Amino acid sequence: MNTLQANATTGEVFLRLPAPHENIIITTPRESDRDDLVLMLNDPRIYKFLLSPPFPYQPHHAEEWLRTTKEKSDELLEDLRKGKAVVDGCPVQYIRETQADGTDLLLGDVSVRRNGWLEVDDEEQRAKMAKENLAKPVGDHSIVWTIGDYLRPSHHGKGIMSAAVGAVINRWMVPYMNAHNIRTEAIEGNIGSVRVFEKNGFRLLELVKVDRIGPGFGRVEGVHVLEWQRPGE
Repeated sequence: MNTLQANATTGEVFLRLPAPHENIIITTPRESDRDDLVLMLNDPRIYKFLLSPPFPYQPHHAEEWLRTTKEKSDELLEDLRKGKAVVDGCPVQYIRETQADGTDLLLGDVSVRRNGWLEVDDEEQRAKMAKENLAKPVGDHSIVWTIGDYLRPSHHGKGIMSAAVGAVINRWMVPYMNAHNIRTEAIEGNIGSVRVFEKNGFRLLELVKVDRIGPGFGRVEGVHVLEWQRPGE
């Protein structure tokens, strides 16, 4: 677990981004993140490009989400403490900016999970593909992963998310998850997200037309589908 560092005071583990973003870390979930999550996920500059979170996003949604993600993070860290070389996810996902006074500001999320083919409009087919992917054993090279992300608008355009995605893939997903294939989706028009993934070696496959209800802003008519394959394959 040498990739992760630990806060000397709290013991919280984190992944620090490389230069020029040394003041940015990715940590495990905290209960105190609730209000920041509510603020960000009710911001139209964020939620209009997300399919999953409910809208309006209420404190109880954040509490439930933090409880679930904390449980998963704890399980992964326990697996690592037991000496497992390959685990089924990344225990850190919350992006924070460390301040001069030692505090930090929650900037967003970069989360890893098994892919669910959100771009597939047929619910039955989508469920079948997701179930097959979930059934594969931990470490199986054929698992298809996905990455979800969002960032506080005040920090857009600074290269932070590109660096965060790159760090999670190269310093965690490859060595600790045996990741070989990652697919991700960006809602049509979210060119910033497409560029983040392209900078990290993803290939834009297609724009898939879908008919899906988005949170708080009507129907989603298309998603960009991108794919990353482990170099050399």
